[in-house]
Amino acid sequence: MAKKVLYTDFEGVDSIIECMMSKDLKKALTRNNLYKFWSKIVGKTFSEKSRPYSIAGNGVLVIACANSAVAQELLLQKKQILIKFQPYLKSLHLSIKDIKFDPKKWEEM
Repeated sequence: MAKKVLYTDFEGVDSIIECMMSKDLKKALTRNNLYKFWSKIVGKTFSEKSRPYSIAGNGVLVIACANSAVAQELLLQKKQILIKFQPYLKSLHLSIKDIKFDPKKWEEM
């Protein structure tokens, strides 16, 4: 009689994919997921006139703004925006210490 072999030490597909992804790709996917929450945080009006541009190495989120008036309005709401970002940052294991609103970056997009 043949001996039965039980395979119980399988590795999940998600862990295999995670091992195969480079560190830069993981970082890009995480940032992209964070950027998706921008409209939920600032609302429809501001999400149409601004969007996340990058995250600087020192934990500063750079937001491209359509013009300086949008940048000024968002700057006045910066504290509330940072507070609203916290649950998303926590779930993605990211740290954002500050936000910079830059109308010049809009032109580059």
